[in-house]
Amino acid sequence: MRRRTLLAGALAAPVLTSTGTAQAATPGPSVTRTGTTTLDPQALYFVSYDGLVNNNSFQKNALLTYQGHQYAAWYTADRNAVVARRALPGGPWRTVRIGHTLRYDDSHNVVSMGVSRTDGRLHLNLDSHSDGFTYVKSAAGLLDAPATTSWTASRFGTPAATLDGLALTTQFTYPQFVATPEGRLQLSYRAGVSGNGRNALADYDGGKWTALGEWSASTGGYTSEHGSSTARNMYLHGIDYDRRGRLHAFFTWREQNAAVMCSPGGLTNHDTGYVYSDDRGRTWRNDAGSVVGTTGGGDLVSVTGPGLVVDPLNPDHSLMNQESQATDSAGRPHAVISYVPGRFGQCTTDYVADRVAHGRAFHLRRTAAGTWRKTEIPVPLNSSQRTRLLLDRYDNAYAVLPYGRIAAASQASGHTDWRLLFDGADLNAFGEVLVDETRLTQDGVLSVLYQERSTGTAPSPLRVADFRLPV
Repeated sequence: MRRRTLLAGALAAPVLTSTGTAQAATPGPSVTRTGTTTLDPQALYFVSYDGLVNNNSFQKNALLTYQGHQYAAWYTADRNAVVARRALPGGPWRTVRIGHTLRYDDSHNVVSMGVSRTDGRLHLNLDSHSDGFTYVKSAAGLLDAPATTSWTASRFGTPAATLDGLALTTQFTYPQFVATPEGRLQLSYRAGVSGNGRNALADYDGGKWTALGEWSASTGGYTSEHGSSTARNMYLHGIDYDRRGRLHAFFTWREQNAAVMCSPGGLTNHDTGYVYSDDRGRTWRNDAGSVVGTTGGGDLVSVTGPGLVVDPLNPDHSLMNQESQATDSAGRPHAVISYVPGRFGQCTTDYVADRVAHGRAFHLRRTAAGTWRKTEIPVPLNSSQRTRLLLDRYDNAYAVLPYGRIAAASQASGHTDWRLLFDGADLNAFGEVLVDETRLTQDGVLSVLYQERSTGTAPSPLRVADFRLPV
């Protein structure tokens, strides 16, 4: 039997106030595993682009919590798209089919979910990689009274190739639903293709969808020491509102021309950038507050825009796209990025093999002083895949690494004391895992969605592991 290590972080000792009375110190990070449930004992399994269609980092969300119920979406072994819900904390999962079957063995064709609080609907966008998409939404009010509302396929509309008649683009990828502070819903997506694409937004007001337009540019010149490129796309590490209403987006650029790399076996990704919006994604600003782009306008966020890069890196280190981000209680942005550090060489020649051998994740965050600080997480990736980032109610940081390992750092240390809390050995996870970004703020539980390793295309179990964090 494989050994599983689970360590709880110790609480800090009490401190004395100026009056001499004891005051509890802020707890440090800790995880306590409370259980594991099975969504599907035989879920669809195939590996493409080094990932699984039921567990890919750009799913926002494959797992979410609303009104005391948790929702999950995936593809079954017979390729049917399904959605399930359970009453928290320990109710059984109940699954319904939504009337769509996966078209291709392409791990980009994920199922993503979102909630529009204004009308209590669950929205799903799925099966899209540089072509059309499928959209399904539930009946109004389905999520508002889950304890008294039946959970059946009849509660979902017919799958459609538009957003209630809004077609958007013929080259659509990476759907991410984003809930606005006032309860409306937005859809982030890429128009175009890898190396030549633009990020765009659409709005749902509880009655209809409206296209806001593109906000990042694919044009402009980029030159490295090896060569030049004139086309690219912006890959998002996330797009999220903080509790104060600011929309944050970390990103990396991927160049179309491989001539910018030292070796054709690497990745053309370079630099970590950051922008934010205070008007629901209409206007974008750099870290200094200068306007650098307008959604749907002629001035888009571009590779030549000023003040975008917060952590520079050339294309020779297999910097990964689409990792993770979060914001703390003060609205300060945090991100996880990963690449092969220069101490292992200045040229990756096979991004998968080199990341498995030498890849490391880094925690990048904006300090209270307004500067950017980066800390290496001292746990080798042993994987080419991505890491998820979360912050608990005390602003302790948690990195959910490939294979379901959990490392953490305390807010009290300035997020410099990273250590492994859970080694994930008994999960048998494929590699990349997903997290419920919405549950943690509601009940202090971290839910991790993972699929067990298999071989070839043999179906395997899809599970959710729950961990209690400090409350």
